[in-house]
Amino acid sequence: MRNYSIAAIPADGIGPEVISAGIEVLKALSHRDPQLKFDIQTFDWGSDYCKRYGVMMPEEVGTEVAIFTRVGVTRIMRYAFKLA
Repeated sequence: MRNYSIAAIPADGIGPEVISAGIEVLKALSHRDPQLKFDIQTFDWGSDYCKRYGVMMPEEVGTEVAIFTRVGVTRIMRYAFKLA
């Protein structure tokens, strides 16, 4: 089994609707391939947070968080098309 921990951050340069759609793709992938497991946490560290606090995310957040970015979406989509 392959487990992935993903931090989804809507409005960090990628719109909330895109992040939501990406999460739906991940759910569909894990349903299609039971060997895939995604632990997805959504954080409110987008542009509104940055405007409010002057930073993109709290200082205490570690650097080992895998951030759901355009690069990650591209890799996931390639895998999804291989499964289809």
